[in-house]
Amino acid sequence: MTPAELAAVQTHLRRLLGNDRIKLTTPQRRNASVEMFVGSEFVGTVHRDAEDGEVSYSVQIAILAEDLAQIN
Repeated sequence: MTPAELAAVQTHLRRLLGNDRIKLTTPQRRNASVEMFVGSEFVGTVHRDAEDGEVSYSVQIAILAEDLAQIN
């Protein structure tokens, strides 16, 4: 993902989810997934897919069972 794409997706996610603390970070390894953070907490990954001349981005969010226990 180019830096311009990264910035555009980050801006879109912030607007869509109403959270300015969302941050996308460039992976250290080439072709690795972009990491998504809310503040300092890792919440998932963002993947770029280019097929048939169209580009899309998907977000995969990880929720740990131990994090659910903190709500109760």
